[in-house]
Amino acid sequence: MTSGLKASQPWKDLQTHFESIRDQHLRELFAQDPDRGATLAAEAVGIYLDYSKNRISKETMRLLFALAESCSLQERIEAMFRGEKINNTEQRAVLHTALRAPRTASVMVDGSDIIPQVHEVLDKMSAFCDRVRGGQWTGHSDRPIRNIVNIGIGGSDLGPVMAYEALRHFSQRNLVFRFVSNVDATDFAEAVADLDPAETLFIVASKTFTTIETMTNANTARDWLLSHFGGDTAAVAKHFVALSTNADKVAAFGIDTENMFEFWDWVGGRYSMESAIGLSTMLAIGPTAFHEMLAGFHEMDEHFRSAPLDQNLPIIMGLLAVWYANFFQVETTAVLPYEQYLKRFPAYLQQLTMESNGKYVTTEGQPVDYQTGMIYWGEPGTNGQHSFYQLIHLGTRLVVCDFIAFAKSLNPIGNHQDVLIANVLAQSEALAFGKTDDEVRSEGTPPWLVPHRVFPGNRPSNTILAEALSPGVLGKLIALYEHSVYVQSVIWNIDAFDQWGVELGKVLAMRIVPELESHASDDLYHDSSTNSLIRRYRKLRR
Repeated sequence: MTSGLKASQPWKDLQTHFESIRDQHLRELFAQDPDRGATLAAEAVGIYLDYSKNRISKETMRLLFALAESCSLQERIEAMFRGEKINNTEQRAVLHTALRAPRTASVMVDGSDIIPQVHEVLDKMSAFCDRVRGGQWTGHSDRPIRNIVNIGIGGSDLGPVMAYEALRHFSQRNLVFRFVSNVDATDFAEAVADLDPAETLFIVASKTFTTIETMTNANTARDWLLSHFGGDTAAVAKHFVALSTNADKVAAFGIDTENMFEFWDWVGGRYSMESAIGLSTMLAIGPTAFHEMLAGFHEMDEHFRSAPLDQNLPIIMGLLAVWYANFFQVETTAVLPYEQYLKRFPAYLQQLTMESNGKYVTTEGQPVDYQTGMIYWGEPGTNGQHSFYQLIHLGTRLVVCDFIAFAKSLNPIGNHQDVLIANVLAQSEALAFGKTDDEVRSEGTPPWLVPHRVFPGNRPSNTILAEALSPGVLGKLIALYEHSVYVQSVIWNIDAFDQWGVELGKVLAMRIVPELESHASDDLYHDSSTNSLIRRYRKLRR
């Protein structure tokens, strides 16, 4: 049975158009429209997007915009900004945009303006960070804090890690930052191996203060600290703060609830790095730079909310993702930042995109009959060029590429930046146009070697270019992808803001833990494979 989306006229028009353009090569498309490099581009808030090297025409974009209008995209955008409960399976508003709104804004949720609450927490974070960064916050033995360890998982780790690495150039270098997320004990052990407990502050990030991985690591950190202070539990309050809403459990852990930084149900984990979850980021770069990052987010928010479809960067990127996923049946997007500071950006986007749009039912609970969500992955350039670019250029799979680059280096040395940018431009050109059989033969290549050196080309890419990486520009880039993800979810009619897919494994793990620890030969009630593995683990551990 065909879904409403695939039965709609705009979708049918796109399918008909796809049949006419699917075999056209980018060489041909550029020959037909020599100016497409200038016309299939858009610029806003200091971000330039060249999308001309996509397997599209102006007609493709016209039809994609028509599809967006038929799905009431602009109305759905407004619904998000207004605070409607668009996360329908959890009946929650989705207001990460409110986290970066100015004090003068007003956003109502259940009859209450939430902006004063947001800025109250930001002010509390700023005061705390000033004390730690200035040396006024001291540990249990009155020594200043030199080491900060963030304990979280998922959005409570990926965002802070990515932001710290991205903005390391702007960080306070006499502070050491570590991040612990994996429940594998090695993650914690290596993070604290060279740290002095008397100078270490732990940030425990868990909304409920019950997340098994986070609390296992937090309790291990508590034991590690107390072993240094002879079991004096008064030390906990001087070396731990919490990012949570569960005051009772925070207090029971030994953390002073005055040092608990709150966030709200309308803040999804993967959209939370501008909230209290960003405390480690603010500690690293300072309150002023953190607010510059928030301002960058807000600029892209306003652009997304107000710009026309054909000039709207997130909408263009989101619709192109739909075009490739549903018509070319592309399964992966490679995010390729030519900026070493963005080395964790692809990993951050994996959660943002795949946890958001990895759904197989519509908002009404009906199975979809079209692909939703692509696999996102990547590595900084130029490292990836000597790794997986072989497959992108000459493999049998079509991979969409997002190149991200900056005109200015934060560490200008010699001609490094020119060489770096030359590689960005060369890769997108090579992917698009390739190298023909005749071109290879004209170089005197032996006939037997020619097939191996032909580049088919016709591999699509976007190029995102900005002047330089800064806190504000990082905010704009993150918001660009956040809103692109939402655009895709609106077209596909799925809920981008729940994540039930992470639940079942966690529930089963909680059941298996005591079975692994048991020394009794009691019966197990899993499938034969799981039962056998539990017994084998017990035997190996003994």
